[in-house]
Amino acid sequence: MIDKLSWIAVYPEIVLLGMACLIAMADLFVTNPRRTATYALTMATLALVALLHGLYALGGQTIYAFGNMVVSDAMGNWLKCFTTIAVMVTLVYARPYAQVRDMLRGGELFTLGMFSLLGMSVMISGNNFLVIYLGLELLTLSSYALVALRRDNATATEAAMKYFVLGAMASGFLLYGLSMMYGATGTLDVNAVFKAVASGQVKHQVLVFGLVFVVAGLAFKLGVVPFHMWIPDVYQGAPTAITLLVAGAPKLAAFAIVIRLLVEGFLPLAFDWQQMLGVLAVASLFLGNLAAIAQTNLKRMLAFSTISQMGFVLLGLMAGVVNGNVLSAANAYSSSMFYIVTYVLTTLATFGVIMLLAREGFESEEISDFAGLNQRSPLYAGVMAVCMFSLAGIPPLVGFYAKLAVLQALVSSGQTSYLALAVFAVMMSLIGAFYYLRVVKVMYFDNPITATTVSAPLDVRAVLSINGALVLILGIVPGGLMSLCANSIVQMLKT
Repeated sequence: MIDKLSWIAVYPEIVLLGMACLIAMADLFVTNPRRTATYALTMATLALVALLHGLYALGGQTIYAFGNMVVSDAMGNWLKCFTTIAVMVTLVYARPYAQVRDMLRGGELFTLGMFSLLGMSVMISGNNFLVIYLGLELLTLSSYALVALRRDNATATEAAMKYFVLGAMASGFLLYGLSMMYGATGTLDVNAVFKAVASGQVKHQVLVFGLVFVVAGLAFKLGVVPFHMWIPDVYQGAPTAITLLVAGAPKLAAFAIVIRLLVEGFLPLAFDWQQMLGVLAVASLFLGNLAAIAQTNLKRMLAFSTISQMGFVLLGLMAGVVNGNVLSAANAYSSSMFYIVTYVLTTLATFGVIMLLAREGFESEEISDFAGLNQRSPLYAGVMAVCMFSLAGIPPLVGFYAKLAVLQALVSSGQTSYLALAVFAVMMSLIGAFYYLRVVKVMYFDNPITATTVSAPLDVRAVLSINGALVLILGIVPGGLMSLCANSIVQMLKT
């Protein structure tokens, strides 16, 4: 019999699932082309779910539910809260864009968005290989459908096919790796796997073989080299609203399963997986930054930028265990968590501006489309400039402190190799600054191609302004979010 505590642990997910099904049914009776009722219900649901996750996180309690298959802890609840808010913001930006492209004929954008969020929540809560995999599949299947939402658009359909084929291959990698781990340890429970690996009674070669496939599957979800092939094509080919649904919130869920599997499950194998992450990080920083310079399409440039940004996240993750010592683990993993949260925050505003400039029959995707934006709309040019400076790591914006936290975690390890990695990361960031600053130069110093003014609904203007302001404010006072990440990681490590 399932105890009451188990139901309490997944109460926000139950609310989300119930309302997603209810909204999908109710939408059948909505005739308004703007889908106002569906949108309002979705926003109310997501606000309630985010509030519940926030309250759970503030409670600070760790609950293992359903026979240890699910865990509700501070780190997971904060990540689920941020993920839910990210999906809310994405849908606010997406609605005007989707309406003029006939993507609101049905309520699929909202219902599939909620089901993808449910998949992310299950991934973040998973304490069992099967639960993590089920959450991952729910997210990816919803994402495939969302990318192909514009059925009459050949580019979007092609992007969906590429995403589906490569995603299926990556899921196969991850599943094969997890099955190897199950075969070696005899359990699917993450905590039990940790104990079995730490006991030293399992053949090391078998564990490393399985670990290679697990890391490959996780690398695909993060979008790092050499498992990055889908990112540029999907970012460019998908409608911009869907690009943001793929580029934003899912990164938080991907970070969570990396922590669940590699840290909570395979920490005794840290020496092995940290080396793999090091190779992936170096390749991602190098290829991502160099390839981004050559791009003229802004969405494709941001795709390669994402690859290099995820390289930084991996640098933080690989600095946790030094010579078998886990004293620096909390500092390293919290720096990665801070980095990925602030990256998603900045990405939301960036794609929000791209969607804002798009209009019927015109996608504002080329860098040249932003020419003279400051003369047409100083506010939106300012938000975009703040985001570009933040992604480039220029103080006092939040991206600078995120990079600084990761570099500090590397340097404080005292390892010569990690110090060399920190120097390499700084050099790659300098190269990366070129293509971010190029966008700012085009907005402020080039002559506008069109004289059309930029207009947006009140909710989009308000959310975009708050989003841009947060990128600046969290850079000036990053302490609160940093301590939140540190405390949740410390609590996760204790349990």
